[in-house]
Order: sequence, then structure tokens, then C-alpha cells
Amino acid sequence: MIEGVGLTPLKIINGQMGLVLHGIKSSDTGFMGFGEAYFSTVNKEAVKGWKCHTKMWLNIIVPVGSIRFVLYDDRIGSSTMGSLFNITLGPAVNYRRLTVPPGLWMAFQGKGDFNLLMNFASIPHDPEEAKQLPLDNSYIPAISWI
Repeated sequence: MIEGVGLTPLKIINGQMGLVLHGIKSSDTGFMGFGEAYFSTVNKEAVKGWKCHTKMWLNIIVPVGSIRFVLYDDRIGSSTMGSLFNITLGPAVNYRRLTVPPGLWMAFQGKGDFNLLMNFASIPHDPEEAKQLPLDNSYIPAISWI
């Protein structure tokens, strides 16, 4: 695990009329305030990234499908500097909330036929607040997306 990253098990409650999938409460570890919540779909095998937020904390939940996340730590002074971490999340495979602190690079890939993530972000979106790299770059160690 990369320093500062959180992985919180979440409850799925099965009811007669459908499921309740827990997300986040203000009393949860990893809650760093509320800026905005948004949903994003990821097509099967499509990869989004690399992005590094400089101020925003991410709290990502995958309520539909499955999505593989890869994080890279290039933070000077971090005990996990140079490390990669990857995990696949979704209600059928691993229903957890992924908390990502500022300063980590992240990319993700849709693995199911239809994939949806929700990010409960600590601050509102600001296009000037994040850095981006192309998927194929020489900075982040090469990984296989298949």
C-alpha cells in the first residue's frame, strides 16, 4: 500500500426492493471535507489517466461494474516513493472506498461491460489544480493494462 492511501470496506445491504450501497460519512476516516461529488463512466478496457491532484483528496467508490486503479508515488520524502499500487474495485469483486491523498499519480481502466465511479472530492474541480501525463510516458514505470 502507498503511504497515505486508504482502503475502506463498505457495506452492501440487500433489501426486498434493491440494494443500498454505503459510500462515505463525515465521521469516516478519509473524509477531508466536501468540495463536490461527481460520477464518471469508464468504457470496457478504456484507460483514463495519468493525473496528479495537488490539493484535492479523492474518495472513489465503484457502485457499478469494476474498475482497476493504479497509483504511483513520486512524492519526495514518502516512505513509498517509487512504488506502484493497483487494485480492482466494484460491488461484485471488492466493494471498498479508495481514498487518495494529493500528490499521487492515478490512472484507471474499465474492466466490466459498464463501469461507473463516484468521486467524493474534498474541493471543487479546478483545472489548474491537477497535473497530467500521457498514458504512455517515460516518467511512470511501465505497466500492463491488460
